[in-house]
Amino acid sequence: MLSRRALEIATAALTGAFGAAVAISSLDNGIGWSTEGVDAGTFPFVVGLIILGGSLLNLARALVAAWEIALSWSALRRVLALFLPACIFIAVIPLVGLYLASGAYMFAATAVQNRSPVVHALVMAVATPLALYLVFERLFQVSLPHGTLADALGF
Repeated sequence: MLSRRALEIATAALTGAFGAAVAISSLDNGIGWSTEGVDAGTFPFVVGLIILGGSLLNLARALVAAWEIALSWSALRRVLALFLPACIFIAVIPLVGLYLASGAYMFAATAVQNRSPVVHALVMAVATPLALYLVFERLFQVSLPHGTLADALGF
């Protein structure tokens, strides 16, 4: 079981690391005033410091919080059943492209997680990338990631 304290400490650490990374990386662009006005890194630096400050505040609040249970093991398994396939989906996009990855994800989510009939899952697996292609590539003329597989095949 996971306590609310553990989850809040982990979240504060992640958002604090993000805020610190933003603030530190903005130093390369310069912070403060120059002859042209405000330097390019000033706004990201301030935003990074605000995120870092909020994270430190959340960390302090989490350290004094009670140890109430926020997530049981069965609930964690259900969360991971949704989170891990989404992570895999995102990880394979650079390799196979968004269209093939979204079709595979829709098939797995529909057939395995939702326990729908295979025919229904196949329809969703074909309709989703087709809809993405028509809306983005044809209507908006925005190219979505095709992946190294499509590049190798000449698409």
